[in-house]
Amino acid sequence: MGRVRGDSLFSNGDPIPMASTLLTPSIIAKEGLMQLDNNLVAAKMVYRAYESEFGETKMGDTLTIRRPVKYAVRTGSVAQMQDAAEGKVQIKIDTQRGVDLRFPTKDLTLSIDRFAERYLKHPMIALANQVDLDILSMYKYVWNWVGTPGQLLSGYKSFIKGAQRLDEMSVPAPRAACLSPQDFYGMASSFTGLYVPEVAKTALEKSKLPMVGNCDCYSSQNVVNGTVGSYAGTPVISATASANGVTNTGVTTYLASMNTNQTAILVDGLTAGATLNAGDVFTIAGVYAVNPVTKQALPYLQQFVVSAPVTAAGTADAITIAPAIIVSGQYQTVSAAPAQNAALTFQGTAGASYPQNLVFHENAFALCMVPMELPEGAIKKARQSYKGLSIRVICDYDIINDVNMWRLDILYGVKPIYPDLATRLSGAVG
Repeated sequence: MGRVRGDSLFSNGDPIPMASTLLTPSIIAKEGLMQLDNNLVAAKMVYRAYESEFGETKMGDTLTIRRPVKYAVRTGSVAQMQDAAEGKVQIKIDTQRGVDLRFPTKDLTLSIDRFAERYLKHPMIALANQVDLDILSMYKYVWNWVGTPGQLLSGYKSFIKGAQRLDEMSVPAPRAACLSPQDFYGMASSFTGLYVPEVAKTALEKSKLPMVGNCDCYSSQNVVNGTVGSYAGTPVISATASANGVTNTGVTTYLASMNTNQTAILVDGLTAGATLNAGDVFTIAGVYAVNPVTKQALPYLQQFVVSAPVTAAGTADAITIAPAIIVSGQYQTVSAAPAQNAALTFQGTAGASYPQNLVFHENAFALCMVPMELPEGAIKKARQSYKGLSIRVICDYDIINDVNMWRLDILYGVKPIYPDLATRLSGAVG
């Protein structure tokens, strides 16, 4: 993967040395951070501004974010007061990842270009891919899924279903799409006449298609192949009034679900021992989606996502799902409550795996990468931050073998903030 080098890439204005010199933790941290930045794809599509709340402020490892208040328009002159209660979602900085290097002392006299090529480039590519993978694994929280699982994206008509779903859900621009390589190149066949000059590019620039349907389209090998649960039977909404800690009204209120956006339902008809995976998507007969602004019913059934794995007993199985089933008011999500014995229909074939392409607004997901502490016991250490990214370098020395040992660490958290601003996308039949 290519990279772009400037005279002073980082905010402190220090150039990265080009000539042979004794490399220090600070120099290697700068180069490692640039390599990391140049090889990220999905990480550059999601919301990053929360990072300023962490790190130097010593506020702890968790940030609480307020969900926006929604309002419904009344008809007539009689006031209808609406609650202004704010839901909350938390981002926790709980993922530490790193790469560890060892090399002869003599290699510290290499130019930074040669050192990066031999020791830093591939570890940083691996680290960047892991960050992107963690972000794209948040598909499990997204309930909208358009297209036919197993079908390849083959051009504008198949891709535009993702943009259409976001329009129907009143999702604003800008939007981005992250596609599996197979689907990306299926789409790329529509642009074979384009000329792309040979210039040094970051991974993000190399993986981009022209804008389609008001979406920037990117390829990523880290798009996850999600596996549908091994469901079996004929699942329906249970007629049981209460079981397994769930009162089976089939609905909830905003005040009860404002921090989770979840509802628990009871389901009959699953074969005993059948499994549902977190991330499985289904519809309920008679329960239609509504426009989140106008509350008008849309011409398709609302999709729900299973929030936690389930192993079925066969009767009154409790399933926690998102979004919350709210049938009225400013937070309404569906046209009607589920009826007893209403059929559940799952997306995809039981046990099959499908690429989880995502089309989304940046606010759907968040990445927070924060500066790590420099331990007092470490003598040779450095930390560099740039554009919301931060990497720490610590080195030690093996006196017996004349070998340097270096560790490069990053600390971050990922979180689905507003998964209603995203949709999964598969291709269309025909």
